[in-house]
Amino acid sequence: MPKPNRFAVVLALAAAAAVTTSQPLGAQASDTARLEENKQLARAFYQDLWFSRNTDKYLDYVEETYVVHDTGDRKGVTEPAVEQKNIADFFWANGNLSGEIDYQIAEGDLVATRWRARMAPRTFLGRFLMSGGDLPIINVFRFRNGKIVEIWNHRHDIDTGQTMRFKLQGLAVGLGIALLPTAYALRLRRRLRRASR
Repeated sequence: MPKPNRFAVVLALAAAAAVTTSQPLGAQASDTARLEENKQLARAFYQDLWFSRNTDKYLDYVEETYVVHDTGDRKGVTEPAVEQKNIADFFWANGNLSGEIDYQIAEGDLVATRWRARMAPRTFLGRFLMSGGDLPIINVFRFRNGKIVEIWNHRHDIDTGQTMRFKLQGLAVGLGIALLPTAYALRLRRRLRRASR
């Protein structure tokens, strides 16, 4: 019995592994097309709601209810799609918005978009929320049937006027702590004055 050629055996095993682990070419093409479609939907969402004032188009992008995971304690909250319109309208009411997309990454039913929001404030509240400059944001959208069904928000809030709120809270707590011993010292001082009369 002749010895099998080692190269032929290795080549046959590699081919068998490739056939069993790869998808059909048509499936790869449809997956790529779906990823690109989801990325385009995410870009259009930002264009309509955040880069121009077409907030009435929110239902073109967001399922009737979706789940949001925001910064802070707001995680896993189910809310109606109109909330995306309400949030964008709130910012539009307080300033002029613009922005740009830096890049997108898509895998499976997820699209991650790194973008920068800009706001030219027109109100005091607008200046408090975004004092100017870029606000870097990364959103991850999960799509189902061409609609956003889940959102993860990752904002760099330290670049906004919201940090002033934290400074004021810290100042108030610090003053409160400092005033307690001061009030106690003043009370003791009054007692000492009364006692020395």
